[in-house]
Amino acid sequence: ESRAANAPNKELSIQWYIPSLAKPSDDTEAKVLLLYAYNTKPIKISNIKIFSSMSIFSGHLWIPLARIISLQEELSNLKQQVEILMQSSKRLSSVSETASFPEQSETLKIIPSTKAKMNIAKVHLDEKTEEMAKRCLSEVKTLLSVVPALSLPLTEVPFDVTLQSIADLEGMFDPANGCVITEESLFSWITSLLQ
Repeated sequence: ESRAANAPNKELSIQWYIPSLAKPSDDTEAKVLLLYAYNTKPIKISNIKIFSSMSIFSGHLWIPLARIISLQEELSNLKQQVEILMQSSKRLSSVSETASFPEQSETLKIIPSTKAKMNIAKVHLDEKTEEMAKRCLSEVKTLLSVVPALSLPLTEVPFDVTLQSIADLEGMFDPANGCVITEESLFSWITSLLQ
């Protein structure tokens, strides 16, 4: 029971391993090991000795550490840009609310549930931010592809960009931490690359 696992929704779990001695013998470049596991249907495991499922997948990839660090910096910049876009759109909507309801504008405050909704609200990207997103996501695709050389750059963003999805991606490529991704469109895109 202490080893039981319960995933009521689809989840992708990411963990990084930075080996001290173990590294692929054919390479001199510093690499880290990306460990992943995901489920495509809800699961509940109460006894690991007798459990088998066709909806659970796992694997690993060796990825150059320098590229991970570079990508994480780019994703951090992208996240900041998305936050700026959200703030400016929030300001525009609050200006229109102030014009429409001047007596109520002073009492309007962002409550936690509103802030949470903002994190999952789709962000409309300007041209500069969309290009930045395509570059970052093309690098993600290349790093997670079985044959990176055949991975073509993206011509469009493959999932709904929300602050949460970009924060999840930034967390995913932070080798000091692991993360769990549950957001549907991001989950689908990442798992399609890992298959």
